Amino acid sequence: MNKDARVSEIAVTLALFELGSTPLFLLGADSKQDAWLAMIIAAAAGFILLQAYLWMYRLDPERDLFEICLHYLGKTPGWIVAFSFVGYFTYESSRNLRDLGELCTMTLLNQTPMPIISLLAISVVAFVSSYGPKVFFRLCVIFLYILTVGYFLILIFIPMSGLFHLEYMFPILENGVKPVWDAAIPELISFPFGQTVLFLVFFKYAPKGNKNLSKFIVTSYIIIAIALIILNQMVILVMNPEVAGLTTYPLLTVVQMIRAVQIFERADALFTLILFIGLGVKMNIFFIGSAIGMQRLTKIRYKIWLIPLTIAIFALSFSSRTYTDFIWVGLHYAVIRVFPIFQIALPAVILITMLIRKRN
Repeated sequence: MNKDARVSEIAVTLALFELGSTPLFLLGADSKQDAWLAMIIAAAAGFILLQAYLWMYRLDPERDLFEICLHYLGKTPGWIVAFSFVGYFTYESSRNLRDLGELCTMTLLNQTPMPIISLLAISVVAFVSSYGPKVFFRLCVIFLYILTVGYFLILIFIPMSGLFHLEYMFPILENGVKPVWDAAIPELISFPFGQTVLFLVFFKYAPKGNKNLSKFIVTSYIIIAIALIILNQMVILVMNPEVAGLTTYPLLTVVQMIRAVQIFERADALFTLILFIGLGVKMNIFFIGSAIGMQRLTKIRYKIWLIPLTIAIFALSFSSRTYTDFIWVGLHYAVIRVFPIFQIALPAVILITMLIRKRN
């Protein structure tokens, strides 16, 4: 796998990764009309985490996340931590696969068994992953144009639909700051802003000596964070916070309302297409991260790990019998209790260890 990739391609991939499946859900629903404040807090905290990840990269730009674990934490502890990151990335990929399968079953292929849809999806992901991260970064540049046009149309047509109710934003901080803070931390940090820890695997693919990586990555993060806040708040302004919080796919429901008022026919099909692309990108990049991790840990070729990981991700996507259980486990257990370990605790330990080792 060639390590030479354009900085702009990595930044675009991070933007699409952050977008990913995020518009599928209402973020900060517990804070109701103050969801935008919760997202700003979470985005700011995620920005601090991103700066920490970039700091780790600058301390040792020649090594990725797994190599850093092995080098700085010692052979056995480093192997355990690195392998746990592989497990985390694999599980995240399986969640996106389940989301894609459920969305496809609900919207386009309601007569097709979901295991068939999921098997086809993960097979395509494995095929794309076989070309390595460099090719995938370039593919994301193509996807960027499609998603930009798609979301731009949605951002234009929703206000034109006449469904906006600005009063749904008020009163601001009706119940104080605590509900907003509780909605933002750790839930919104874990999903989606803290997931950028994955890019510690890919920063090393930037050209050696390039000083623009941090600038491109930070710019990409800020733009996508603002876009997510706007998309999320649009749902609340159309549906009101109470109804939006009870809807399975709130933004999809809003887009279907556009068709109902005859602004743009089949807007839901357009939105479903761009959601598929976002889910596919996120699932794919987690998949590639897992495969690279197994290569680093076992010294077995990257491509050989694609089949075992395909089977593992497919199986994990059906770890819950119903989608309701799957969502509950994700939101009430994984996002709150497990993901912060990989996004905050372990990176903090690794960074402190790197600083100590570098100083000595």
